[in-house]
Amino acid sequence: MPEVARIDTLKSQHRQLQAKIEAENSRPLPDELLVAKLKREKLKLKDQLVHMHAL
Repeated sequence: MPEVARIDTLKSQHRQLQAKIEAENSRPLPDELLVAKLKREKLKLKDQLVHMHAL
């Protein structure tokens, strides 16, 4: 996959995870374990994006 397409895919996945986090947090009793898991996944994606921009 070309680098630009990969970056776009990572950004899209990052946005999707943010939407899932916001949706879960808007519930009356959000699942904190799920939110933590989603945040870790989001951070991994952000790290990949930062690494790709550094190259």
